[in-house]
Amino acid sequence: MATIPQLELYHLIEEAGERGERVVVATVAHTRGSTPQRRGAKMLFFEGGAVAGTVGGGCVEAEVWAEARVALRTGRPALHRFSLTADEASEEGMVCGGTMEIFLDVWNAQKT
Repeated sequence: MATIPQLELYHLIEEAGERGERVVVATVAHTRGSTPQRRGAKMLFFEGGAVAGTVGGGCVEAEVWAEARVALRTGRPALHRFSLTADEASEEGMVCGGTMEIFLDVWNAQKT
């Protein structure tokens, strides 16, 4: 999955709002060490199960998706820290070894 251009991101959020669908926007807020994405990378998680963009792939994205489901259910934004230690990275076949902080922001549907 590729990073998502900013214009496309807001277009997808707008479409979700028109459908009455809540969206979680995951943004890489901070990185340290070797990470799969840089600060500012974004991924969208829709109530219907669709996703767009990427914040890293592999196990990081699976963990972010799990936290996004919580945010979709509760409507609460949160900052999450993910460690990609050398041990965890080698177990998953990754080449990373840093840490990432990812902010999950909840955009509520606003039908017009």
